[in-house]
Amino acid sequence: MLSKRLDWPATLIPFACVLLLCALFLITPEASSRTLESIRFFLGDTFGVYYLMIGLGVFFCSLYIAFSKYGAIRLGNLEKPLYSNFKWGSMMFTSGLAADILFYSLCEWMLYASEPHIEELGGAQDWASVFPLFHWGPIPWSFYVTLAVAFGFMLHVRKRNRQKYSEACRPILGAHTDGLAGRLIDLLALFALLAGTATTFSLATPLLSLAISHVLHIPQSNLLTVVILLVTCITYTTAIYFGMHGIAKLAASCVYLFFILLLYVFLGGGEAKYIVETGFSALGSLAQNFLTMSTWTDALRTSSFPQNWTIFYWAYWMVWCVAAPFFIGSISKGRTIRQTILGGYFWGLAGTFTSFIVLGNYGLALEMKGKLNILAQYAASGDLYQSILAILETLPFPAFVLILLALTMITFYATSFDALAVVASAYSYKKLDGEEEPDRRVKLFWSLLLMLLPVALIFSDSSMANLQTVSIIAAFPIGFVIVLIIASFFRDAGRYLEEGEK
Repeated sequence: MLSKRLDWPATLIPFACVLLLCALFLITPEASSRTLESIRFFLGDTFGVYYLMIGLGVFFCSLYIAFSKYGAIRLGNLEKPLYSNFKWGSMMFTSGLAADILFYSLCEWMLYASEPHIEELGGAQDWASVFPLFHWGPIPWSFYVTLAVAFGFMLHVRKRNRQKYSEACRPILGAHTDGLAGRLIDLLALFALLAGTATTFSLATPLLSLAISHVLHIPQSNLLTVVILLVTCITYTTAIYFGMHGIAKLAASCVYLFFILLLYVFLGGGEAKYIVETGFSALGSLAQNFLTMSTWTDALRTSSFPQNWTIFYWAYWMVWCVAAPFFIGSISKGRTIRQTILGGYFWGLAGTFTSFIVLGNYGLALEMKGKLNILAQYAASGDLYQSILAILETLPFPAFVLILLALTMITFYATSFDALAVVASAYSYKKLDGEEEPDRRVKLFWSLLLMLLPVALIFSDSSMANLQTVSIIAAFPIGFVIVLIIASFFRDAGRYLEEGEK
């Protein structure tokens, strides 16, 4: 009987906590904002080195795992991977980014261009295109691929039937995994997943709403945003209802739309030469300064750039590590650990770097060449979304571009939520074999549940900002769990290799 197989506390307690926080934000928004912001500032300002050390440490750890004896371990007993390279890469890439990548690709250079630290380094032309590649580059993807092989080893090699964060810690926690320690880890993970899910719409959805409003000539409103969310919900619920086959089809469609959009901007904007040359220089600057950027703390707080940006990003990626690596690990059956890590870096970095180089450098070209004074417009209005719209309207047939952008964003959201729903559904079970998919009713429940919170919160902008802060705060304890999972993987994989030698 399905109800007896479900882990009701792990399913309902985190969601109840998020609802309680939402109620507090709505009833006492100002006091809640002040409290959460002070906690966030304390963690980022006082423990910034903690986030930076985990980021750089996980990156080096991923390279060690890939090129050491552990890299040869195959995740599962298949002779060839379960999915083709394209299907695997498209599902992996789209599952971990949502539509935020399109939003940030179009505007992140603007956020950095006016930073004092960018001026100190040499100005916007040389550095505004470098930091987006850093903040969406090797270290963020190292969180995903390192944990993905740990979860993949747990699922496909050790055949564990508890698909939870705590289970990956069993080699070190032992019997405590089934006690209070394991329960706390799982509740923390699900809380972070729900909070992160609710807030991923806070930045990119207004751009989607504005694009549709502009194309259809209808007023932008909360009702329009709700309709957009419902369309997204129908899209990914339909895909997830048909299982992994439906998810793979949707992910492939998302990748096709994504690269059509990039190609249109690259060829239609008339700035292909500038885009390539600036992007090439940005890659060189990133490679040359990677360690310096990864360890800079601004101890005198002359600009607080790492506190405002790098630490913020590492924390946000750590929160998203609850869902995306589990999904990547589950679809990596048949690949070696080396193939999973290096393939993950290839597909992840190829997609993110191309997006930021093409979309970001197009806007930067308009500013640097004096074709569109977008920085002055943004400084005057403070509205990123209108600034992005102004950039896109410089392209041929802007209505077509906005429609293409809207479709791509919807499919990005849908594929990301597919992955979230699959992971959350597995969390709802007390035990679930690696070969078994969650019941369709459970996946449908989570598909709807994951969408209810964003729909409720769009009526309060402050609540969305507060929940984003909750996600960042949640990354602090999640960091300890990430370290514990990696240490557990080394212990368990070491034993596995010893068993094979006997």
